[in-house]
Amino acid sequence: MTEDCSRLINLLQDPRVSCRQEAVRELGKSGDPAVVEALGGMLNDPNPGVRIEAVQALGHIDDPAAVPFLVTALGDTGAEIRAAAVAALGRIKGRDAIDPLVACLSDRDLQVRTGAVEVLGKLGNERVLPHLKAMERDPFSDIRDAAERAVLKIRSRSKIK
Repeated sequence: MTEDCSRLINLLQDPRVSCRQEAVRELGKSGDPAVVEALGGMLNDPNPGVRIEAVQALGHIDDPAAVPFLVTALGDTGAEIRAAAVAALGRIKGRDAIDPLVACLSDRDLQVRTGAVEVLGKLGNERVLPHLKAMERDPFSDIRDAAERAVLKIRSRSKIK
């Protein structure tokens, strides 16, 4: 871990929200897998702005060690944070998060559900096809359309009809 990252990790305890947010953002930009644990700890920050920055930063660090933290973030009370966690899992191709992503298909937030459909399509695991097919009956057309695209994407990769 670089000296800059060590300094930024120390700033994660700063009482100023803006300082914690900036430290989290910069740690994410570092791309250093050694900071995943520190960023994961920020998912408990009382400020939702810091938590969303932490989720996004974890998504920028392409490391499987971030997946358990992002799965935890799927249970956050903030819909924006859950949606960001879904997107981050898609960015790092969090294949170990398939079951939690399937659970997101019943999230009350439209953005979380749509994101989960898209990420599951991107991950391409055939076992999610029944869940995605069920989403083709969602009351919202955006989700229905995303589900149809996801099913087609998985089927085209696996040649399943």
